[in-house]
Amino acid sequence: MPVKSLSIRIDEELLHKLHIVADYEGRSANSQILILIRDAVEAYEARHGKIQLDSRKPS
Repeated sequence: MPVKSLSIRIDEELLHKLHIVADYEGRSANSQILILIRDAVEAYEARHGKIQLDSRKPS
């Protein structure tokens, strides 16, 4: 599966805190964000069932 890029807006204080958490976990900020996203998707699917993807692209 191809890797996509995503740009987000984040305030400076929250970004700094993210870097502190990522450093503590021995990860890059990018890796830390991916783990948080995966955890959120897994939690959603645990409550609501597996997300079925179709051929439509998200906007």
